[in-house]
Amino acid sequence: MLKTKLDIISIQYLNLFEKITGIKTSNCFNYNNAIVFAVEPHFFSRAIGERGINVRRMSERIKRRVKIVMLPSKIQDAEKFVKAIVYPVSFRKIEILGDEMNIIAGPQSKAALIGRESRRLLELQTILENFFHIQKLKIS
Repeated sequence: MLKTKLDIISIQYLNLFEKITGIKTSNCFNYNNAIVFAVEPHFFSRAIGERGINVRRMSERIKRRVKIVMLPSKIQDAEKFVKAIVYPVSFRKIEILGDEMNIIAGPQSKAALIGRESRRLLELQTILENFFHIQKLKIS
């Protein structure tokens, strides 16, 4: 599903993730200055660890925020996947038409999803293109 080239830093993050959690994944990306790891749904609770201990250990080691989300299996999982990535920002709903996605949000959420100089919008668009082959992302 994810077809991006990993750089050396991402490979180091993936190796550290495997060392701390015991779970192997090849899905690691940046969003809003956080490192996000996508794991299979049946490994999700194990990846987080008891009371979030694995997330805290990762965050302390790499000195950045860490999020762990469930790997989507189909396009119907897109809304749940996007909600997990952009949390705590919320939105009303997602509409998918072919290779276009429209995220419907309120004014404050819209600003938070787009970010300064559209940075978060571009990051999210790249993530969605890699996972769901979405060519155009619109936030309204």
